[in-house]
Amino acid sequence: MAAAWVPLQPWLRAARPAWLLGGVAALLALGALLGAWRWGGSGRRRRQRLQRVGTVLSLFVYPVKSCRGLAVRRARVTPLGLQSGELRDRFWLVTKEDGHMVTARQEPRLVLVSVGSENGHLTLEAPDMKKVCVPVSLPRKNPVRNCRVFGLDIQGRDCGDEVAQWITSFLNSEPYRLVHFEPTMMPRKSKDIMNVFRTTDEVAYPDCSPVLIISEASLEDLNTRMEKKVKMENFRPNILVTDTGAFEEDTWEEILIGDVELKGTVCCARCILTTVDPDTGVLDRKEPLETLKSYRLCDPSERHLYKASPLFGRYFAIDKTGTIQVGDPVYKLVK
Repeated sequence: MAAAWVPLQPWLRAARPAWLLGGVAALLALGALLGAWRWGGSGRRRRQRLQRVGTVLSLFVYPVKSCRGLAVRRARVTPLGLQSGELRDRFWLVTKEDGHMVTARQEPRLVLVSVGSENGHLTLEAPDMKKVCVPVSLPRKNPVRNCRVFGLDIQGRDCGDEVAQWITSFLNSEPYRLVHFEPTMMPRKSKDIMNVFRTTDEVAYPDCSPVLIISEASLEDLNTRMEKKVKMENFRPNILVTDTGAFEEDTWEEILIGDVELKGTVCCARCILTTVDPDTGVLDRKEPLETLKSYRLCDPSERHLYKASPLFGRYFAIDKTGTIQVGDPVYKLVK
């Protein structure tokens, strides 16, 4: 026999909204608690507490090493760094004809070259120069060149005579070439550059690590000490973080942004490239480097890593790929 339907008593009907609201509140609290304790990093079957330490303010991709960066709202984080559409971070490189890299250290006016993407092409623009376009997917007939980046061998497919002549003409230099790192090529091992990296950490043409993070507060702290303020463009980060303290990024060992997990490696030891004015392409050789040296040198125990270079920003390796975007919260793992 079917169970008889019994109407709710008046007192129970009156109480129902209170217990429903209480149940919803409990579920929300449980969800927040689970969110604060989630961390699935790289096959680690454990829960760790996450602490919010900042917010992504800006994202930058630098397709051609030493040329202007491209601000993007959203980026894929691959094992070799940030990618926006067909443009990947530091996958193009200017070289001498013998394959040795050329950066703004040698040719400061490279920072005046703007980079973009149109219809499957990399585009380059510069003052008093016509825009030049290079296919992202180069013809197989283009030769693969052996290159040298910070003393290590790496390949790159030559982008052709037109763009080579364009770069040479703009810089008024000896003949230079542009090469493209293709995904089938062998990346450089970060551990061969600095021993603190893991054997799995790799890069194409970046200095040593696929992601550089700097906080807005760190730049503000530096500028309180500067007679002439500098821009974040002097330091070329991939991820700019706000809502955090000055140089807090130095302490982040494992962080989560979106669904991406990053592992802190070393701080960024700064060189004369930071003294190139991003608006004029003029190399100063002094500031902001001298001011940084007055208060941002490493601990003596770490001099074997950084020598006499001041530190500004922190490098991160990729533990889990995914997507990040402006506005994402930044969490650090609390052990």
